[in-house]
Amino acid sequence: MIYTSPSNGDLIRQGDIFVGIPRFDFNLSKFPILVEDHPEEASWKDVVKEGKPVAALVGVVPVTAIVISQDCDNLRAPDINLCEIREFRDVERKCKETKKPKSWVKIITQQARLNHKWFYLPPNETLGFKEKMGVDFFVTLRIPREDLEDLRDLRKGRLNDVACDHFRERISEFYRRYAYDEWYPLNKEEMTFYKKDYPDAEYYPWQQK
Repeated sequence: MIYTSPSNGDLIRQGDIFVGIPRFDFNLSKFPILVEDHPEEASWKDVVKEGKPVAALVGVVPVTAIVISQDCDNLRAPDINLCEIREFRDVERKCKETKKPKSWVKIITQQARLNHKWFYLPPNETLGFKEKMGVDFFVTLRIPREDLEDLRDLRKGRLNDVACDHFRERISEFYRRYAYDEWYPLNKEEMTFYKKDYPDAEYYPWQQK
């Protein structure tokens, strides 16, 4: 499909796909720190006020991720940035119930032009992608370059040239997009229908009259 298989000796490139990359999960309002070798919960604000380094206990989840840093940065920058890859139904909720090929075609092609928040990845057994997958540009991970270079055996593939060019442009579109609430010009009646699909959307004052 749209993937190639780099050797372990190949340099890390944008579009490289790794499995088992650590994602750190923690709650800053209940931040678990070690005080005299005993775990305690503290607010991160209180930790900052103290102004001292602390030892902390945080959850670590291994995830699949793709390199988004540019190739020149992957050669010498201290850190490399990646985005998490998850099942596409989880990344794009509009396809939660999608089953028919015709419907998938519309989402993969038309929605890819409209929605800049993800990048579609087709299934692939070598990569362990049993389902349609998606790159979630909202979930970024930072790994020290030298550490990631030592983990190149966890690199299971990379995007081919056609897909990588598209991927690079999608990243650019995501970061330069103008952020706005797409529902702001809807009238009250239209907003009622919109909220059925997007219940988190909040009414503007002129939509309540």
